[in-house]
Amino acid sequence: MPVTVTTRGLVLVEHELEVPLDHDRPDGERIVVFAREVADPDGRDRPFLVFLQGGPGFEASRPTRHPSSPGWLDRALTEFRVLMLDQRGTGRSTPFGPASLASRTPAEQAEYLAHFRADAIVRDAEHLRRALGVERWSILGQSFGGFCATTYLSLAPDGLREALITGGVPPVGRPVDEVYRATFARMLERNRRHYERYPQDRERVRALVERLDDDPVVLPSGDRLTARRLRQLGHMLGMSDGSEQLHYIFELDAESPAFAHDVEAALEFARNPLYAVVHEACYADGGTTRWSAERVMPDAFREDPALLTGEHVFPWMFEDYGALRPLREAAEILAEREWPRLYDADRLAANEVPAAAAVYTDDPYVERAFSEATVAATPGLRAWVTSEYDHNGLRVDGERILGRLIDLVRGRA
Repeated sequence: MPVTVTTRGLVLVEHELEVPLDHDRPDGERIVVFAREVADPDGRDRPFLVFLQGGPGFEASRPTRHPSSPGWLDRALTEFRVLMLDQRGTGRSTPFGPASLASRTPAEQAEYLAHFRADAIVRDAEHLRRALGVERWSILGQSFGGFCATTYLSLAPDGLREALITGGVPPVGRPVDEVYRATFARMLERNRRHYERYPQDRERVRALVERLDDDPVVLPSGDRLTARRLRQLGHMLGMSDGSEQLHYIFELDAESPAFAHDVEAALEFARNPLYAVVHEACYADGGTTRWSAERVMPDAFREDPALLTGEHVFPWMFEDYGALRPLREAAEILAEREWPRLYDADRLAANEVPAAAAVYTDDPYVERAFSEATVAATPGLRAWVTSEYDHNGLRVDGERILGRLIDLVRGRA
C-alpha cells in the first residue's frame, strides 16, 4: 500500500511496484521499482508529471521545500503532481551493486545488467502508470532521462500527454563511435577554455600526472589515485560552474585530506556503479560498443597528459576503481553484446505527442548536431536551442527552463 507523508509544504506518497527484470519474460525474476509522488497540499488531484533522472544509474531527486529542491519543483507543482521515479537499480528501487550480484557468475551478472537501459525503464513506467490508473501523463527527462523520454515516444506514446526534455535529445540510429568522437571534440574545446581561464592548472595537472606514476595519492576508500583517473575530473567541465569547481580541487595540496576527499567525491562510480557498467550501452541504438570511448580517443588526448576526459567510460576503470573491480568480467561481456535498437525511427517520424526540448549549443555530453537531427525527424518535437546554459541548465535555472518548455509544448511560445 502507498505510504503518505506530510512534510513542510509538501505531501509525499511513496509507491513500490514489482516488475519483471526482463519484460519479455514476465514470469521470470522480479525486482521492485520505487516512485515518490510529490504534491502541493492543495494540488493532490493535479495531473502527473513523471521525472526521468539523468544518469544512467542515479536515483531521482529527493524533494524538499523551504528551501525548495530541485529548483524546478515549485514551477512544476503549480500544474502537476510530480512523480519522482527511482529508475531500476537506483535509490529505493531494488539496489544494484557488486554485493547484490556476488552469487552470480560473470555471464549471469552481464545478463542481469543487460536489462537496465532506457527500454526497460520505460516499460517500468508503463507498469506504474497502469497501476496508478492514469490514462496519460506528462514526462520530463533530464540528460539520460531525455533518452528515456525519446524511447517512451518510440515504445509507448499512447501513455503520454506530452514530453519535455532538457539536455537529452539522443542520437537516433547513429553508431556509438560517432557519438564519442563528437564528445571528445567538445571536450577539447572545454579543456581549451579551462586552461585559458586558469593557465596555472595546466602545469599543475602535468605535475600531478608525473607524480602519480611514482608516488600515488591514497584516497579515502583505499584506492590509489592514478593519472588516468585524475584526468576523469574533466567530466566537471560540462557544467556551468564546472571550471571553477575543478580549479578549486587542483589548487589544493595533493598531500591534504581535502584533495583526496574531493577527487574521490567528484567521481561517483563507487556510489553509482551502474553508470560505469551501462553508460556506453545506453548510447547503443543497436550494435556493439566494444569500449568505444577507448577506441576512438583522439591522439591529442593520448599525447597530452593535461587534457582531461569527459563523460567517457574506459575498461581500465574496472581495475583502478576498487568498487568496480568485481564487475570487470561482466563489463567485458556487455561491451561485446549485440544490443537491440532503443528508438523506432518510423514511429518517431509519425509522432503525435506534443513535445519540447532544450538543446544546449555547446553541450559536451549530448551533441547538439545529433539532437537537432532527431528533432528534425520527429514531428511535434519543438526545440529551444540555446547557448545560455550548460548541461546542468535545469538545475541552475529550472523554473525558467521548465516554464519555457511548457509554453512551447502548449503552443504559447
